Amino acid sequence: MSGFLAKVLAECARFGAERPAVLWLLPLALLPLVSAPRRRAAWADLRAVPPDPLSRALAGLLWAAGCLAVTGLVAGISGPYRAGERVTRTGTGAEVSMLLDRSGSMNETFAGRQPSGEEEAKAAASRRILGEFVGSRAHDLFAVTAFSTAPMLVLPMTDRHDAVRAAIAAIDRPGLDYTNVGRGLAMALGQFGAASGHASRVLLLVSDGAAVIDPRMQDTLRAAFAKIRPNLYWLFLRTKGSPGIGDRPTGEDTPQAAPERHLDLFFKSLAVPYRAFEAEGPEAVAAAIRQIESLERDPIPYVEVRPRRDLAAWAYRLAALGLVLLVLAKLAEVDLARGRAGQGTARAPERRMAA
Repeated sequence: MSGFLAKVLAECARFGAERPAVLWLLPLALLPLVSAPRRRAAWADLRAVPPDPLSRALAGLLWAAGCLAVTGLVAGISGPYRAGERVTRTGTGAEVSMLLDRSGSMNETFAGRQPSGEEEAKAAASRRILGEFVGSRAHDLFAVTAFSTAPMLVLPMTDRHDAVRAAIAAIDRPGLDYTNVGRGLAMALGQFGAASGHASRVLLLVSDGAAVIDPRMQDTLRAAFAKIRPNLYWLFLRTKGSPGIGDRPTGEDTPQAAPERHLDLFFKSLAVPYRAFEAEGPEAVAAAIRQIESLERDPIPYVEVRPRRDLAAWAYRLAALGLVLLVLAKLAEVDLARGRAGQGTARAPERRMAA
């Protein structure tokens, strides 16, 4: 019983008024009980009137209608509302931090040339496919980071999918030549909040190449990956004829000679779930994104924001209902005294004729 009472009190506490001082006029709702505008009929003795339960019920209804009309008008003027709230629910999705390569080579097609006709640059293809990926599940959270010579925060972690798609589409400027993937990874990792419950965290790197990460930055990244522990996916947009992730160089096997291979080895050494996808065309990119989407289906807590609800319209509707009942009752009134006088006037000629 105490728990139920606590819930009722908590629910009542969510109601408020923009002009609470107006509510001091609520005692005026008792005026219909004191005086009513209905026409009165004179009787010599009320004991001569037979009991009429219907009339008493109608009288009670009209009193209630009057009280309701005054109460509704006062409440409507006060501006009543039901306060908003934030409700935590659980859905299916993930926190996805997208790191997009904006180096100059991304402006080329998968064939390694400038786009012409219906050909699509790697950057344009990735933007289009990632835009379709965003919003495929209602409760995913996304952040967008771009990098070339330096990283750039495009959009922090949010559930506003329209804003995420707009942020992805906005990355349409030609990129620079250099690829500083180390600083880009550090900023993308910083997009994850301090606490996200049991939500799955995903770092999605979309790049057509790699660069050497200096040892100091590698140590920083190892510590960040160990703390956040995201699921790491590398979508490698491979240009036709270029070395793949697993290809060994013909000469000395160094990060400078094979940066993609050594970046892959660095990712494998992080002790976090990691998977690389090599895509040589827009269709392969779309297939890789679909596969990533199918892998990330863990429960994720999300906050449903319920806005404040204006209740003034409901108060005015109740007042209108009471006023309509009163108007109808007024129109249905019958002047009994006038009716009796009319009947008496009609009988007088009859008596004269009889005489």
